[in-house]
Amino acid sequence: MGNGASRRRFLHGIGAAAVLWPASLRSLGGWSPFPPEGDLPPIYPPMDLSYFDEPITAAPSEIRIGYAAITWGGTDRDATDDIADLGYTGIQLRSTIVPEWCDKPRALADELAKRKLTFVALSSGGADIQNDRAAEIAAHVKNARFVHDCGGLYLQCTDSRPKRTLTSADYRALGALLTEIGKRTADLGVALGYHPHMGAVGERPEEVERVLGAADPRYVKLELDVAHYQQGGGDPVRAIHRHAERLLFLHIKDVAPWSGPAGYRFVELGQGQVNLNGVFAALRAINFRGWAVVELDEVPDKTRSPKDYAAVNKNYLISDCGLGASDFHPQSTGDNPK
Repeated sequence: MGNGASRRRFLHGIGAAAVLWPASLRSLGGWSPFPPEGDLPPIYPPMDLSYFDEPITAAPSEIRIGYAAITWGGTDRDATDDIADLGYTGIQLRSTIVPEWCDKPRALADELAKRKLTFVALSSGGADIQNDRAAEIAAHVKNARFVHDCGGLYLQCTDSRPKRTLTSADYRALGALLTEIGKRTADLGVALGYHPHMGAVGERPEEVERVLGAADPRYVKLELDVAHYQQGGGDPVRAIHRHAERLLFLHIKDVAPWSGPAGYRFVELGQGQVNLNGVFAALRAINFRGWAVVELDEVPDKTRSPKDYAAVNKNYLISDCGLGASDFHPQSTGDNPK
């Protein structure tokens, strides 16, 4: 039988069914799935639906302030005590803590909980496109598993810049490597944030764009360090607006010119060139809901302690950036407002 004949038989069958269907309903005593209008009362009482006429607006900005333990130079127990004492509610730790706590992650979670600190992120080091790919992925996934087991939120990843002229293939390779890492950390419930950094493939703004463009945005978010981005020649305020949908969390940081070999150094907030007021204004403008982690790599004045600088930075955020007590002690529930 040809296709035309088959189609005619199919249509004929449908037509016959349409003719017989009312008769079959009559044989059931007149029942119909579509009763005459008015036979049944309405299922729901009359409702005022005018509430739905107005569009839903985005939730207001909710910025939570954490602090990075890097300033304490590896004495992380002191860091957690000092950061909590000053009223910060989140902390970022480095992967150097993993060997000490890898066999007892819940113990670290308990220590942080006692101090009412959220484990915001772990600095996982740089992804190196020149190393064995499988080994690179495994190392960062191991750190992500540690974050998960400790009840943390994010994994921060920088990169290692090859000591040669970069090519388009390098950006593609880094984007692909970060994507593969991010897929696996996502399986653990840990989001991956890419940290543009001086001396990295993603140093200058145009390089950051190429890395992000080569990485899958579903698995690789942006962890914007406003000082590194500024020193690389970028405008962190513009970056916040440009990458509003991809912004995972931030490093709140300042940078100033310096006579040393690097030509710059990181300083306490308000003593450098970063437009920090503009940064927070931009975060509010995009209704950012998430963590902003204050970071100072080391104390500029060795006669003062890391805690001294953490206090100075908090005072600056309150007196000059318009932050209040609720930003340090948010009332909403949950560890991650995003």
